[in-house]
Amino acid sequence: MKSAKIIGLGKYLPPKILTNFDLEKMVDTSDEWITTRTGIKERHLAHKNEGASVLAFEASKIAIKNAGIKPADLDLIIVATITPDNQFPSTACHLQNFLKAKKAACFDVSAACAGFIYALTAAWQFIKGGLYKNALVVGSEVMSSITDWSDRSTCVLFGDGAGAVVLTDCPAKEGILSAYLGSDGAEAEMLIVPAGGSRMVATKETVEKKLHTIKMKGNELFKVAVRVMVDAAQKALDGAGLSQKEVSILIPHQANERIINAVAARLEVPANRIYVNIARYGNMSSASTVVALCEAWEEGRIRKDDIVLLDAFGAGLVWGSCAIRWA
Repeated sequence: MKSAKIIGLGKYLPPKILTNFDLEKMVDTSDEWITTRTGIKERHLAHKNEGASVLAFEASKIAIKNAGIKPADLDLIIVATITPDNQFPSTACHLQNFLKAKKAACFDVSAACAGFIYALTAAWQFIKGGLYKNALVVGSEVMSSITDWSDRSTCVLFGDGAGAVVLTDCPAKEGILSAYLGSDGAEAEMLIVPAGGSRMVATKETVEKKLHTIKMKGNELFKVAVRVMVDAAQKALDGAGLSQKEVSILIPHQANERIINAVAARLEVPANRIYVNIARYGNMSSASTVVALCEAWEEGRIRKDDIVLLDAFGAGLVWGSCAIRWA
């Protein structure tokens, strides 16, 4: 039996930074209000017309270099994003073209903030089944492109960025050990961009009503997020035959510091074994978990044989967790 292990990581954050103090000049909010309720201090913003594929390309170049392979060695490219360059073709196809990875199969995954875990799980299964050997998995988002900058309840939350990993095959007891994915489409209206798809096509009226931007029921989401993230993490650990005490580092989706703390408390994971970078980046949807994974690795907080637990929740509603033995 085969599994898949991560052999290269990379991240890219656009250079432009928007701080809470900058937002104070844009909407009725304050640094204290944002920090207290979310833990966010600043976020990065892409340049105008800089698509998700561009951010993905920058992160992917680093991941491929760190993996010690060439783009031509890639068999598969999966990009997790809810802010694609176009409705079609896929952002993964654009990325393939940038990389000149001509033999790679390409597709996108739309699973919002859980997108990277969904994409990682898919790539793991392709490699585990023997269809492919080397896969590039990317989470890339330009959340600023779907943010209503006059809505103080949402504009303070989101940022832009990308992270990438390269997977290759390995023995079954190494690398990805287990994963758990869940969904509840009945709660889709909790977090949604209403217009722009086939159900509500773009019109002058939808643009004027800002229906192409994020609409969120924050208080309801908070309660659901904690519950399902705890459940997903436990199921992933159970699938790998592990306990919470064996987790070397928990890398949760970076949506809200209070959610992170509540999840960690219920899982009984101490603070020194949780990776949090939300203060610097805000919520980057599918990019959040992979950027945090990359930074934890860069900082030496992940070492060989460590048990890494990824855990995320997002619009859909969707959630997922993945247990990894670092190889």
